[in-house]
Amino acid sequence: MVAGVRAQGCDVLVVDDASPDGTGRLADQLAAADPGVSVLHRPRKLGLGSAYLAGFGRGLERGYQLFVEMDADGSHLPEHLGPIVEAARAGGGLAIGSRYIKGGGIRGWGAARYFLSWGANLYTRLLLWLPVRDCTSGYRCYTRRALEAIGLERILSQGYSFQIEMLYRCHRLGLRVAEVPIQFEDRTAGRSKVSEGEIRKALWNVVRLRFMRWP
Repeated sequence: MVAGVRAQGCDVLVVDDASPDGTGRLADQLAAADPGVSVLHRPRKLGLGSAYLAGFGRGLERGYQLFVEMDADGSHLPEHLGPIVEAARAGGGLAIGSRYIKGGGIRGWGAARYFLSWGANLYTRLLLWLPVRDCTSGYRCYTRRALEAIGLERILSQGYSFQIEMLYRCHRLGLRVAEVPIQFEDRTAGRSKVSEGEIRKALWNVVRLRFMRWP
């Protein structure tokens, strides 16, 4: 994944939450061999949302103007990176790699997992009145302007619902949100860390976002 992203001309930050499988050591080796790769080590598993926020914070400190988040398990293909980045650059807000628009798709999922994801997106769109087909995609690009307008210190969600809250805040701020079709590839090894409990918590957080008081 790192090699694929670097081949697209982008720098890479790996956020490692004390992975027990040697991921952190491997990332350090990649960083030692390539100045375009850096690693942010954290002392323990602190959650998906906080990992994204830590990564965005590091990028803001270093003066970057475009910020991509993507999974490193092979599900998000580096060849989609260019169109997503260009869509964010052109719109000035957020670009989402979408599985649920024309040209997008999912490979390797069973019917139950597909229905769960599709249903969660429909629920989110209807409850938050979002004009976006893929509200939960974790492959997306924010502009610096978008992150500064959101204010990372204001984010309340962790885990699965982090993506939804970031999107909702962009929408409420009037930032342009674009969707770019991607082909999502199910991982070939390991298991997803998204549990049923995490999904239930995310669906409840959608209700909280809908009815919370906004400045």
